[in-house]
Amino acid sequence: MSTIELNRSHAGQGVGNVVANFFSMLSTWNDARVTRRELSRLSDRELDDIGLCRGDIERIARGF
Repeated sequence: MSTIELNRSHAGQGVGNVVANFFSMLSTWNDARVTRRELSRLSDRELDDIGLCRGDIERIARGF
């Protein structure tokens, strides 16, 4: 009987972890999207002023 209860408690934690991971991934994706959008709105001159070029936007948005 305790084995069944133990398995049920792990199953509940597993679902919680899946949901937490999903929301973490969603948040990370949204942060990258917002960063990409804001950097893309800058002119080439403005990007150059902060030491970036258009080719850097994706790398910066992904956090590398």
